[in-house]
Amino acid sequence: MARYLITSAIPYINGIKHLGNLVGSQLPADLFARFQRGRGNEVLFLCATDEHGTPAELAAAKAGKPVAEYCAEMHEVQSDIANRFGLSFDHFGRSSSPQNHRLTQHFAGKLDEAGLIREVSERQVYSNADGRFLPDRYIEGTCPNCGYDKARGDQCENCTKQLDPTDLINPRSAISGSTDLKVRETKHLYLRQSALKDELDSWIDSKSDWPVLTTSIAKKWLHDGDGLQDRGITRDLDWGIPVRKGEAEWPGMEGKVFYVWFDAPIEYIACAKEWTDARGAPDAEWERWWRTDKGADDVRYIQFMGKDNVPFHTLSFPATILGSGEPWKMVDHLKSFNYLNYDGGQFSTSQGRGVFMDQALDILPADYWRWWLLSHAPESSDSEFTWENFQVSVNKDLADVLGNFVSRITKFCRSKFGEVVPEGGAYGAAETALIENLTTRIRAYEGFMEAMEVRKSAQELRAIWVLGNEYLQSAAPWTTFKEDPETAAMQVRLGLNLIRLYAVLSAPFIPDASARMLAAMQTEDATWPGDVAEALAALPAGHAFTVPDVLFAKIADEQREDWQTRFAGVRT
Repeated sequence: MARYLITSAIPYINGIKHLGNLVGSQLPADLFARFQRGRGNEVLFLCATDEHGTPAELAAAKAGKPVAEYCAEMHEVQSDIANRFGLSFDHFGRSSSPQNHRLTQHFAGKLDEAGLIREVSERQVYSNADGRFLPDRYIEGTCPNCGYDKARGDQCENCTKQLDPTDLINPRSAISGSTDLKVRETKHLYLRQSALKDELDSWIDSKSDWPVLTTSIAKKWLHDGDGLQDRGITRDLDWGIPVRKGEAEWPGMEGKVFYVWFDAPIEYIACAKEWTDARGAPDAEWERWWRTDKGADDVRYIQFMGKDNVPFHTLSFPATILGSGEPWKMVDHLKSFNYLNYDGGQFSTSQGRGVFMDQALDILPADYWRWWLLSHAPESSDSEFTWENFQVSVNKDLADVLGNFVSRITKFCRSKFGEVVPEGGAYGAAETALIENLTTRIRAYEGFMEAMEVRKSAQELRAIWVLGNEYLQSAAPWTTFKEDPETAAMQVRLGLNLIRLYAVLSAPFIPDASARMLAAMQTEDATWPGDVAEALAALPAGHAFTVPDVLFAKIADEQREDWQTRFAGVRT
């Protein structure tokens, strides 16, 4: 039994995520976790909500709630939606947990002991009205380049020019609107990433199987311009993890918190301790996944994320782990994704553009979305969601190919043999050929899934469904039955066993439909198919089954047009 530690990028707390967020990390991670569990391997699949930083404070203020209360409520909302999408996390934690507070402070202390933390004096914008320093993106004003009057202090969204807050004309606080701003000096801690540049470079070079997208982004940050820069790890905020060296105070850092980018990846580890603490299990249980001195040497650790998160996970988080000098498990494979765009534009959480996870589930069950998103995953390039493509994919792949096969074979059997698997005769040439073709396809499917090639896996799974349809169409048991009921019975027996086989193979993609197929076949046997002929004999003659309800309903033109109109604007 192999062991797989799987993490997906942790979603930010300030609102419900859109479908682009889902397919860029959590959903493909769930696909891989379900596949490995199906193969009989041991899996620990972790995720959490990312709860610190100014956006959380602002979202809480907008909701009229204390930030801790707001984060607790939104964690429950995100957890519920994840469950309804079938995301099979072993634990869905919180970066604000006591476990993450302690571990983040522990890492900071170890990095300081190693001489990898330096103190830097900075000049930052302070808002007298808000009584706080303002991060660059929470200062607004008029862009000196294009005249856009809502440019942020880090970048103008209109012309994309990179800016400093002092570049803005008539700057104001994005929180209160106040123009009473001053530039003040403040001290912060920086992680000396530059001191670890060569070590990080060698480590990345050792990952020959990483996607080109991942490696190219990491190398760009390492070598372009002035190379890898030291990075601030503290902020002047109220909400966050207080700056400490482990258990000790950090002189001069009173009232400051760790920057969210620093504590959020550490939550991957802290989440595992949350998992064991919640069950009263000993630390040894989570340490065997994360500490190479406690048994994690044989763990394969895989991260899933969108390309915007790659620099933090290939450089900054590894710098934290390497710099600590402790035997933590490092990531083995980092699967990164491009962006999913929406109907001619971009999905945007901040602008409320696109379809969000809760809205998607109000329209259709999770499996419809899971199938489309995974079969169109933005791996080699950005991809685009259109309602026309969604309708065609659901209708052709799910309804016409898989759903139609299940419906035809079960209804025909009920009408001619009753709701039991018929006996029939021995396999003929057509059945032997089908088993050979299925074996070839299933082994290819396994290969693509192991390699985390999501779109190719979906294409191969669909091809496996098609083989069953082609066999059924060619064998035509409804015609055979008129002259040779015994052969028709054999064909039907094979078809019913194919339903169980399809349920097992399809579970990573469409878990709800898979469960319904197994329930209809009245079996809990979800054994992964080694020998395909043996797998197609799992349901013996005389085994009872039921005809399931329609697996997948087709999307009508009227529905598609209605949704297209409903989601053409901006979510309020």
